[in-house]
Amino acid sequence: MISRRQFSQAVAVAGLAAPLVTATAHASQPSWGPIRQVRAGLLDIGYAEMGPADGPVTILLHGWPYDIHSYVDVAPALAAQGHRVLIPYLRGYGPTRFLHARTTRNGQQSALGADVIAFMDALKIRKATVAGFDWGARTACVVAALWPERVKALVSVSGYLVVNLQQNQEPLSPQAELGWWYQYYFATERGVKGYEQNSYEFNKLIWKIASPQWNFDEATYAQSATAWKNPDHVAIVIHNYRWRLQLAQGEHRYDGLERKLQARPVIGVPAITIASDFDGSNKDGMAYRKQFSGRYEHRILDGIGHNVPQEAPAAFTKAVLDISSAE
Repeated sequence: MISRRQFSQAVAVAGLAAPLVTATAHASQPSWGPIRQVRAGLLDIGYAEMGPADGPVTILLHGWPYDIHSYVDVAPALAAQGHRVLIPYLRGYGPTRFLHARTTRNGQQSALGADVIAFMDALKIRKATVAGFDWGARTACVVAALWPERVKALVSVSGYLVVNLQQNQEPLSPQAELGWWYQYYFATERGVKGYEQNSYEFNKLIWKIASPQWNFDEATYAQSATAWKNPDHVAIVIHNYRWRLQLAQGEHRYDGLERKLQARPVIGVPAITIASDFDGSNKDGMAYRKQFSGRYEHRILDGIGHNVPQEAPAAFTKAVLDISSAE
């Protein structure tokens, strides 16, 4: 998800905030049709597609513990505006599969970024707007930082999320560390078994913590939960969080990319960052403003949790349309 500090501060804020009355989110029937598959790099990637084949391409990236249904309202809205919209399942989610059984089930940030480039190559896409939240925002930032020539524009919920491993070793206050409980749980073998056995209830708890004012119904949740039945899901999630704490090694094939990312590269493509209540004291975006050097705007959504595209689809859609049309 987002940084340890951001998540911990947001949990503390959520615990003190008075609840707002909001409408219950009901499961929408996806209008993107059958899920497609394409061999790309190390993966056979499952993805949804909407909009005209010759439209400007927008790639929407989901997070953990979510799936492509976070964009069930955003995708058709973008398609209606002429965008060719692609929503891939990340490695370890839904119908996306590794091509070879011996490939390392790796969740490090550069691996997910490389997956997006391989996906674009497989579909012969030269350049696209990339947008996402949570893991998807981090992956979008990685792609924009490492392959700016492939990115027309960027929309990132919670801002600049590239993981710096050295910085990630610094302790927070005890109260702040409390919000990162699941990362430490995942560092144990008990946590691996617990997540494997209880992923449905575990991830529902994360949804509620991350979006305390979002009254999603059971059908909405169950619709996304099918994506976690992927045989590699637990391995990818556990590796992702252990890698961030340097409790698991990355792959040598990504060492060069990681060296670039550890230097905290500035993103120069046109970008809009979005902050919600989930971002706590980082809501103003000042903590990462210097990481964007091109055309840039920061937008704040009050009363919205972490799953911005599903909780506030109109605002997310507008951000994509605005930045992708910027000259």
